[in-house]
Amino acid sequence: MTVFIAILTYKKSLNDVDKFLASHRKYLAKHYAAGDFIASGPQIPRVGGVIMMKADSRDAINTIIAEDPFHINGIADYQIVEFTPTMLANDSLISFL
Repeated sequence: MTVFIAILTYKKSLNDVDKFLASHRKYLAKHYAAGDFIASGPQIPRVGGVIMMKADSRDAINTIIAEDPFHINGIADYQIVEFTPTMLANDSLISFL
C-alpha cells in the first residue's frame, strides 16, 4: 500500500469554495468510510487543503479525486505526492496503512 498526499490549492474565491464545501465534506466522509482517507484539513492560511490517502496505485487516486466536487467544479488544483512510509512515530499507526 502506498500513501498519497493531495495538496489542494484553491483557484476560486473563498465564497465559491464555500458553495461546494458541504458536498466536498460528503465526499470526504464517503472515502473515510471506505478506508481511503487517513487525514484531511484546510491549509493555514486558508488557500486550499490537504488530504492524506492510501491506495494501491496512482490510477486509484485519480479515480477518487475525479469524484471530488472541488475537482468537478474547478474549485481547486491538486498536487499529488506519492510516498512509501519507512518510519512511523508509533507502531500503532501501521493500522492506518
